[in-house]
Amino acid sequence: MTREHAGKSTLWRAGISSLALLAMPGIAAAQDATGAPEVEANGDIVVTGGIRASLRESLALKRDAQGVVDGITAEDMGKFPDTNLAESLQRITGVSIDRSIGEGSTVTVRGFGPNYNLVTLSGRQMPTSTLDGGATAPTSRLFDFANLSSDGIAVVEVYKTGRADIESGGIGSTINIRTPRPLDKPGLHGSVAVSGMYDSSGNKRTTPITPEVSGIVSDSFLDDRIGILLTGTYQKRKAGNNEAYVGWKNGRTGSDKAGELAQPGDPRYANITNRPTGDQIYTVPQNAGIGINDIERERINGQAVLQFKPSDALTGTIDYTYSRNRVTVRSNSIGVYFNNNDTVSSWTGGAVASPIFYTERFKASEGKDVSYVSNLSANQSENNSIGGNLQWKPEGAFSFEVDGHHSLARSAPTNKYGTSTSVSTAIFGAASQTIDFTHYMPVLSIQMQPGIDLLDASRIQATGNSFRNGLFRDRINQVQFKGRYEHGGLLDSVDFGISYVDNKVRSAYGYLQNNTWGGAGPASDLPDSLFSIATIPDKYPGLKTDGSLLIQKIFTKNFESLVGSLENLYKMCSKPQSGTPLGPDTCLARYTVDRNIQEKTLAPYLQANVKFDAFGRPAHFYAGLRYEKTWVDSAALVPVATGTKWVSANELNVVYSGKSDYTTLSGAYQNWLPSFDFDISPLKNVKLRASYGHTIARADYGSLQGGQTIDSLFRVDGGTGSQGNPGLLPYKSKNIDFSAEWYYQPESYISVGYFHKSVVNFIGTGQVKRPVFGLTNPADGPRYRAAVAALGAAATSNDIRQYIFKNYPNSVVITGGTPGAYTGDILGLPEDAPVQFTVNTPVNNDQTANVHGWEFAIQHGFWDTGLGMILNYTIVDGDVHYKNNVPATVNQFALVGLSDTANVIGYYDKNGIQARVAYNWRAEFLSGAGSNPSYTEAYGQIDASASWEVRPRTSLFFEGINLTGQGRRAHQRTDRYVTVTAPGYARYTVGLRYRF
Repeated sequence: MTREHAGKSTLWRAGISSLALLAMPGIAAAQDATGAPEVEANGDIVVTGGIRASLRESLALKRDAQGVVDGITAEDMGKFPDTNLAESLQRITGVSIDRSIGEGSTVTVRGFGPNYNLVTLSGRQMPTSTLDGGATAPTSRLFDFANLSSDGIAVVEVYKTGRADIESGGIGSTINIRTPRPLDKPGLHGSVAVSGMYDSSGNKRTTPITPEVSGIVSDSFLDDRIGILLTGTYQKRKAGNNEAYVGWKNGRTGSDKAGELAQPGDPRYANITNRPTGDQIYTVPQNAGIGINDIERERINGQAVLQFKPSDALTGTIDYTYSRNRVTVRSNSIGVYFNNNDTVSSWTGGAVASPIFYTERFKASEGKDVSYVSNLSANQSENNSIGGNLQWKPEGAFSFEVDGHHSLARSAPTNKYGTSTSVSTAIFGAASQTIDFTHYMPVLSIQMQPGIDLLDASRIQATGNSFRNGLFRDRINQVQFKGRYEHGGLLDSVDFGISYVDNKVRSAYGYLQNNTWGGAGPASDLPDSLFSIATIPDKYPGLKTDGSLLIQKIFTKNFESLVGSLENLYKMCSKPQSGTPLGPDTCLARYTVDRNIQEKTLAPYLQANVKFDAFGRPAHFYAGLRYEKTWVDSAALVPVATGTKWVSANELNVVYSGKSDYTTLSGAYQNWLPSFDFDISPLKNVKLRASYGHTIARADYGSLQGGQTIDSLFRVDGGTGSQGNPGLLPYKSKNIDFSAEWYYQPESYISVGYFHKSVVNFIGTGQVKRPVFGLTNPADGPRYRAAVAALGAAATSNDIRQYIFKNYPNSVVITGGTPGAYTGDILGLPEDAPVQFTVNTPVNNDQTANVHGWEFAIQHGFWDTGLGMILNYTIVDGDVHYKNNVPATVNQFALVGLSDTANVIGYYDKNGIQARVAYNWRAEFLSGAGSNPSYTEAYGQIDASASWEVRPRTSLFFEGINLTGQGRRAHQRTDRYVTVTAPGYARYTVGLRYRF
C-alpha cells in the first residue's frame, strides 16, 4: 500500500539523518563512559565497556554459536542498551515488537507472535502472566517484557534454530535472558543510577517528571570463593494513551439481502451513493468514539544471588528474582452506537467498497443516546522465582550441572472495581451522528435535537455498567540435569540431560453487569458536580487531521465518586442484575469461570558434537535429539445441571442447581524433536551455516481448558455446547536455515540468512454429538410415545404437551391456562432418551502454513574513530494470506504478524562520550484474523541516547524515545475501515550514573 512504500522511503532518509547527526559537534552519547582502551601487542584495541564492547560481545556470541543465534549484551554492569528490554530486542534482525501504553511489551520473531516464542531466564522456563485485556478469562502464554527492567540483565540470546539442549515451546524463537553472577567478575563492582522521566503524552496541563532509580552491586570474599550480587530498580511513569476508535459489523456482499444497507425498493435506498452491489464486500459501523486515557505505571525489579565455590571443580548458586508491574488506566470517552436504520452513506468502488461517510438520523421520539463512558483498570503483575544451580567439573572428561527453580507469576486487580470496567452515562436526544472517513483520523460529529446541549451536565443520566474481575496465576517447578563428555578428536563432545517441568495454571473470571442502557434513573439523580469538561483537539496532535473537525469537548468524571453515587442510588454493585459480588463494599465479582490446567513435561535429550576439517578448513556438525512427553490435566468450574424441562412447543431448558462444580479432562502427547547444525569456515573470518530442526509451541490455555458447558436452551432434536481439549497437539514446525557471515573486523560483520518454516497442527473447531451430564429429553420418552400412540402421528407438539399435562400430573408443573390449553413445564425423567448435544471443541486441523524469509545485516565500525553503524532488514512472507474480498461468513485461515522489518542505527563511542541514534521500522501486517481482519499499519520510530563522562566513573546520560512522536493506526479490509487511531509522543529521560 502507499503508506508502506512511503515508510520504506522514510526508513532510508532516517538512516542518513541518523549518521549525519552523529557527525555534528557537541552530540552527547549513549550512557556510560569507558576508560581509555587497552592495546594488545598485535595492535588490536581492547574495548572494555560501552557500546563498542557490547557490540563486540554480541558479535562473538553470534559468530561462535551453534546454529543461528543473535544477542545483545550489557554495555556495562547495570547498563543495557535500552531501559525497556523489548525496545532492545527490536534492534535484532528478524525481531519486531508490539507496544502497550507506548512501551515495548511483546515480541514477534520471524513473523511468529508472542504466543509462539518461549522466554527463559538463565535457561529456566518462566511462568507467564497477563490478563488479556481483563474482559475475559485470560488464556495467553505470551511473555510481557514490560514487567522487566533491563538494568539487571547481562545478556539476551535469541535462538532462532532449535537445539536439543534448549527448552521447547517456541517455533519463532527461544529467548533466553541471562542475569549477572558475582563470580563471573570477582571483586567489588557496581553502579547506581538516578534519573527523571518526562513523558510528553500526559494529558494534564503540568506533566510531572517521574523518578527512576536503579543499582547493582557485586562483591566476592574468601579468595573469591563466595560472591554476592544485589540488583534493584524502581521506575514510575505518568503518561497518556489517547485513542479514537470505530467498531464494525461483519463484512457482507452487496447482494446479501440480510445486510444493513437498504435494498432497491426501500425508500432509504435513495440515501446511498454508489451502493455496493453483487460480490462487492462492505461493512457498516457499529459504534465509534473518542477518548482520553491517563496512565500511571510503577515497576519494581530486584535480584539477589549468592554463589559459593568450595573447590575449583564445584560452583553453587542460589538466586531469587522479583518483579512487580502496576498499571492504572483512567479513561473518559464519548461514544455512539449505530442502529443502522435511517442511514445516509457514500461508498467507493472496487472489490471492497469503502465508506466515504456514514450518517444515521433519529427522530426526537426515539430518544437516541450519546454515551459518556468512564473506565478504570488498576492491575498488577507480580513474579517471584527462587532457584538453585550446582556445577561440577571433576577431573576427567565429564562435567555435570543440576538446576532447579520454583517460580510464580500472578496478575490480578489492585482495587475493588476489577480488571476491566465500563460505567456509562448518557444524554438522550441525538438527531444525527456521522463518521467522515476521508481523513487520516475518522471524524465523528454529533447533532442533537433542538434545545438539547451535549455539554449540559443537568441532562446526564446513568445507564448501563459492567465490572469484570479476572485472575491469572502460573506456577512452574522445574528440575534440569545436564552433562557433557569431552572426548576430543572427531567426536569433540557429547551433551546429554533431562528436564522435568511441572506447569500449573489458574485462569478465573467473573463479572457484574447492569443492562440499564435506557437509563437507570432520571438526570436529577446525578449532581452536576460529578462532571468536568475536557478539551479534545489538543489531545490528538500530529495525526494529519484538522483539530477543528473533531469533537471539541467532552465530559470527564472521577470514577470513584461516580461509582459511589451510583451504588448509593441504584445498588449497582451490591445488587447487580447479573453476577454476584464477592462481598459488601466491593464491585469485584465472584468467579463464574475458573479453570485449572496442569502440564507435566519430561524431556531427555542427547547431542553429539563433531569437529573436523573439510578441505582443510575447520567445520562443526551437531546432531541432537530431544524427546518430550507431556501430560495435561484440566479442570474447570461449570454450572451443575440437574435436569431438563419442556417449556413450550419447541423449547426445552436445562435445569441448574444454582451451584457449580469442576469437570476434569485429560490428554497427553509426545514429540521427537531432531536438530542438525553444520558450519564451516571456507575462508578466514567467514562462516557458512546450515540447520534443520523441529520445534513446537503449545496451544493457548483457553483451548486446553477442561470445562464442558452446555447452552441452557435446546430443541426437541438436541442442544449445543462447548468444551476445551487438553489433548490438543502443539504447533509443530520443521525449520530450515542457511546463513553466510563475514566477520571482517573485531566489531564489524556482514551476514545474509534464509529461513523456511513449515508449520502444522493449527487449531480449528470440531463437533461431536453425544449425551452430557446424564440429561434426558422429555420430548423423547415413554410419555411422548404414549401421546403419539393415542393421538396419532399427525399430533402437534402442543397436542402432545397437553396430553402429558393431563395424563402424567406427577411429572409436570402447570403454571397457567385451562384444561386443553395449559402452560407450564414437563420435567425430564430417567426413562426418557438422553439429550444429544452437539459439542464444539478445539481440534487440530489439517492446515499447513509455510513461512520463509531473508535476513540481511551489516554492522560496521569506522576504524578507530568511535563511529559506527548497524543496518538490518528482514523480509518475511508466507503462503497463507487473508482475502479481504470475501464476506465474514467464509471461514478463513491466515497467519498473523508477518511483516518486513528494518533498523538503521548510528553510534559513537570514544573519549568518554557515547551516542546512539536508531530508527526502527515495521511494515503493515495482519494483526488479527477471523470473520474480519485487522491490520496494523506501518510504523517507524526514532530513538536516541547519549552519555558524557563528566568525571571518572560518573556519567550524565540522556535517552529519548519516539522523538518524532510517531502515532499508530489500524484498519480492517481497507485503510478507510479504520479501527484505532492514536497519537504518538516522545518521552525523555535524563540522569546520572556512578560506577565503582
